[in-house]
Amino acid sequence: MTATSTTAEESSKQDDELPESSEVISYDECFDLLSNHRRRYVLHYLQQNGDTATLSDLAEQIAAWENGIEITDLSYDQRKRVYTSLQQVHLPRMDDARVIEFDDREGSVEIGPAADNLDIYLEIVEGGDIPWSYLYLGLALINTVVVGAFAAGLWPVAALPGLGVPIFVTTSFLVTSVVHLYITRTEMRLGGSEEPPSLVE
Repeated sequence: MTATSTTAEESSKQDDELPESSEVISYDECFDLLSNHRRRYVLHYLQQNGDTATLSDLAEQIAAWENGIEITDLSYDQRKRVYTSLQQVHLPRMDDARVIEFDDREGSVEIGPAADNLDIYLEIVEGGDIPWSYLYLGLALINTVVVGAFAAGLWPVAALPGLGVPIFVTTSFLVTSVVHLYITRTEMRLGGSEEPPSLVE
């Protein structure tokens, strides 16, 4: 046996011994996977239901979410459209990325070893809502005005005690940060609430 073949065999053995946790998805692939709402809904449903599901159950629940109705009110066409889309497009795509493990013959789906790479928070902006980045910017501007007014001796800010302004500034950012943390841990996180975040594509 040559040195080259020996090295190749050793390299192959090392690859086989790599733990599943070494699965890594690039940022581009991560955002591409999450860019479609049906793939987000798949992950959300799996995280809400013990990391496993059947294709039929997934299709029914996702169709219900998309149409804003109960599963019992779904039509055959509504179920079929989602079922076919998941089976032929989305689940194979996610399986290739090792985000899920999809068995087409059995119709079973479960969380894959690379799913941890997608455990990110997504900022939701719906209707009249504003991004959190804008909220923090606005809060900073308000606090700047308050500090400036206090320094200039303007009423009514000047009437505050010496520690009033720093306490106000600190408290405003602390309360906002706590609320932000709570929302991102629940409503804005895949699997963090009963229904999936309504993310706009």
